[in-house]
Amino acid sequence: MESYDVLVVGGGLAGIRAAIAAVEANPRIRVGMVSKVYPMRSHTVSAEGGAAAVMRPEDSYETHAFDTIKGSDYLADQDVVEAFVREAPIEIIQMEHWGCPWSRDEDGKISVRPFGGMTTWRTCFAADKSGFHMLHAVFQTSLKYPQIIRHDEAFVTKLLVEDSRCVGVVALDMKTGRFDAITARSVILATGGLGRVYAFTTNGNICTGDGMALAYRAGVGLKDMETTSRTKWSWVRATSSRAR
Repeated sequence: MESYDVLVVGGGLAGIRAAIAAVEANPRIRVGMVSKVYPMRSHTVSAEGGAAAVMRPEDSYETHAFDTIKGSDYLADQDVVEAFVREAPIEIIQMEHWGCPWSRDEDGKISVRPFGGMTTWRTCFAADKSGFHMLHAVFQTSLKYPQIIRHDEAFVTKLLVEDSRCVGVVALDMKTGRFDAITARSVILATGGLGRVYAFTTNGNICTGDGMALAYRAGVGLKDMETTSRTKWSWVRATSSRAR
């Protein structure tokens, strides 16, 4: 049975970045990373648009935060959004130092473009293969850390919970068909989205919401964004009808 200080479930951009951050915070720890696909096959490679960050003096953290919160139909955790928008430019530069070939303006600055409901030009990109280049840069960087041990093509089927605390996972090794228990002092879920629940989606076949299902089965409450929006819209229509 493998045991780690930190176990990351998910081998895409978020999962690999979390693993690197854990090792950078404490080089003495062991970090396990479980992914149901080889990391360079994660759905991050499909992201063409880019990454939003405040990179111009005419832009601001406040505007980026508002655009993000508005785009979430005001469901986003606003403290998390504030931290996100302030760290985004730092991550863009860090990724450049790791080798991500961001597209450039003629003056050498990282190019930005309008994208994803932003009210200004804020999205950094690498041609039309932003996700591929971002993932490639971060994955290659992770290879220099021997503290990060990968479990590729291992499908997590259950969270191990003891005294209301997650202490590991059960994973199916798809190469051998063997179920393994992997324990950890802390567990990070970075398992991506659930686009395949929809009849039409550009998401890959691996985007099945596994992490959300794992958390839900372990007793964690999930927010139904798609229900909140319908309820809000129904309330708005009803209010408008009463006003008339």
